[in-house]
Amino acid sequence: MQQRLTIRIQPQDNVAVAVRDLPAGTAIENGVTARDPIPQAHKIALADIPKGDPILRYGVVLGHAKEDIPAGSWVNESMLDLPESPSLDDLSWGTNLVPKEQLPDPPETTWMGYRNATGPAGTRNLLGIVTTVQCAAGVLRAAAERIRRELLPRYPNVDGVVAVTHPYGCGVAIDAPMAKIPIRAVRNLIRHPNFGGEIMVVGLGCEKLTYDRVLPPEDITPDNVLTLQDCPGHDAMMDAILALADRKLQRLNQRTREPLPLSDLLIGMQCGGSDAFSGISANPAAGYAADMLVKGGATVLFSEVTEVRDGVSLLAARCVSPAVRDRLAEEMRWYDSYLAAGGVGRDANPTPGNKRGGLANIVEKAMGSIAKSGTSPIVEVLSPAEVPTRHGLIYAATPASDIVCGPCQTASGIGLQVFLTGRGTPYGLEICPVVKVCSRNELKAHWADLIDLSAGGIVTGEQTIPEVGTELFRLILDVASGRKQPFSDQYGLHNDLCIFNPAPIT
Repeated sequence: MQQRLTIRIQPQDNVAVAVRDLPAGTAIENGVTARDPIPQAHKIALADIPKGDPILRYGVVLGHAKEDIPAGSWVNESMLDLPESPSLDDLSWGTNLVPKEQLPDPPETTWMGYRNATGPAGTRNLLGIVTTVQCAAGVLRAAAERIRRELLPRYPNVDGVVAVTHPYGCGVAIDAPMAKIPIRAVRNLIRHPNFGGEIMVVGLGCEKLTYDRVLPPEDITPDNVLTLQDCPGHDAMMDAILALADRKLQRLNQRTREPLPLSDLLIGMQCGGSDAFSGISANPAAGYAADMLVKGGATVLFSEVTEVRDGVSLLAARCVSPAVRDRLAEEMRWYDSYLAAGGVGRDANPTPGNKRGGLANIVEKAMGSIAKSGTSPIVEVLSPAEVPTRHGLIYAATPASDIVCGPCQTASGIGLQVFLTGRGTPYGLEICPVVKVCSRNELKAHWADLIDLSAGGIVTGEQTIPEVGTELFRLILDVASGRKQPFSDQYGLHNDLCIFNPAPIT
């Protein structure tokens, strides 16, 4: 079989993406000859595009040509004017609701997890110790190392200990309106499903983020909270933390995995280091897996405001009610204002790596990003770090930054994250496993022991989206059930917990 040279998404598109580097003079499938060398994943003009005319990919206007672009030319970010941001007024809702029976059937409907009294089940059995302030982070990290070394060997049913340190808690405008976002994140992290309902919070004693802001009165007890300033020195701090941890570990050690329905599983989808193949292979495969999960009763979050903003009408069409549509528009408006206050627009998002990977601007990036949400109806919209109240596909508004989106989704309670990448990243989360899927086989070959699954066979035509999506679905359940461990966990590659804080720092 002759290998394809380019990929055109929609018949009306006037650009295609190069499957591999194309030397000048290469004749591609539709008879066009490359006038320039076309780098892998970059766009080639399929017809003459006059100055001012739209450049179409995904059937969507990516921008308008700054100058005449002859057929066969390399089309890159320097050649497009960004179109206007889509309006958030009068968005149509519910015009593209795929019935549940039309979603792909999941090949499995149960998994092995840790049942919780309320909310989603855990994919791991962890002792989570949360700080109220960064000032306590050094002590807590040192204590966590001692817990791993001295206590964990006694409790074989406990997977590990996580010191949840973060840059919030003091030197902040604690009563500012937007302080509710980081406070909500800390509050929800304390009750993460992988912590089994065991509350352990360590404070310093003089911070602004006091216990009563993250815990109800009945939970502020010596069995749950510990204040470092009450301890007479280093050794006393360590002894107190280890003694409290030991009591928690005794209870956690009684937990065991059991067969659970998919309705007890909550996962997140996130992109990072995307390229022009992301919207062709990795993200659509993830979307197919998401549809399988939703049909089986699971809950799936997707996020990243700037990376869906230009496709907001596509998402509104999948909202199940006017109320959900209005929440979607509300989150988009808030983020528009947030960016404007910082003196930037939505196109501040694409990175140099995104552009080297063929993405011309935020419109093109957004069209590929949305693909990871699949086709299911959107049943709920969350603000950053909120906890879902419904099962199904949920839009959880977060920044697009990998290291901020991940903690937001974790605070929302995900037990596992699927991370889609084209350029590659060693990113990982300590609280929950991260399955990394790449968009091209070259990256998997380059990072064989960092990328868990390649969707590159879709690009080359050797695999289909349903085939890779099903493979990913099975991998998700294997990792959630503890049968497999993603590379980031095998090597302990875990990012710092960067909580989103749009409120002032004093």
